[in-house]
Amino acid sequence: MNKYTTDKVAKAWLWISAMTIILILFLVLGYIFVMGIDSMSISFILDNPKNNWREGGIFPAIIGSLIVVFIALFFAAPIGIGTAMYITEFRKDGLMTRIIRTSSDALNAVPSIVFGLFGLALFVFYLKDYTGGPSLLSAGLTLGFMILPTIIRTSEVAMRSVQYAERMESYGLGASKLQTIRYIVIPGSIPGIATGIILGIGRAIGETAPIIFMVALNPMIPESIFGSGNTLTTQLYYLAMEGISLKVAFGTALTLVFVILILNAITRFFKRQFSRRFSKGKS
Repeated sequence: MNKYTTDKVAKAWLWISAMTIILILFLVLGYIFVMGIDSMSISFILDNPKNNWREGGIFPAIIGSLIVVFIALFFAAPIGIGTAMYITEFRKDGLMTRIIRTSSDALNAVPSIVFGLFGLALFVFYLKDYTGGPSLLSAGLTLGFMILPTIIRTSEVAMRSVQYAERMESYGLGASKLQTIRYIVIPGSIPGIATGIILGIGRAIGETAPIIFMVALNPMIPESIFGSGNTLTTQLYYLAMEGISLKVAFGTALTLVFVILILNAITRFFKRQFSRRFSKGKS
């Protein structure tokens, strides 16, 4: 097989692989859309569940999901970005850096149910006086631990992608290290950091196993983060596993897809805005 033929075979294989992924995605989303579109309505989105979740809406679950995701990001994003900043800007490659990277990679490989057991032991039992025991706060903090490795690694890669010459130019103009990080490194790495946050949002809002021990089906809107409440994933799990209502379950699944798409769109919007501002500042 000559070089020209090899290139054609490789391109055909790559094209088939890409189309296969797209086809699987559309099949999954299309099936959820077809099965769940009959349930979708304004009342389904804004009403509370009725008749033991067989009727009514899923508004409390939407609110619970958003609360849990924002708690997870509020906890994980500053720590993850700060850790990435430490190992890229303040610490040369050495033992500590290797320990942090190895720990991050190991955490990223831990099954989600293990994070659930960890959160149950730490937040529900040991710190129950501060978290309220089984609560949205406990669930959000557990998800924060789970998405932390993703944010660390993506933020590190993003900060290392900022050119060394730009740092030297900043130092040459008399800027301190913190000023260089604030005005050069962080703005230049915003697109990569935003990508990590998007991945974190997608993983956090779509997980059930880590938080199934900490939330409970609640037909009312949560009164506070220290109280119990359900999320879209836990409600979907109970609806499907208990066979309560597959129609409502598919409607919940379709709503979950829309919520993820909306949150990703919002994050990408801010990502583009920061990128444009940084580009104008450099010019």
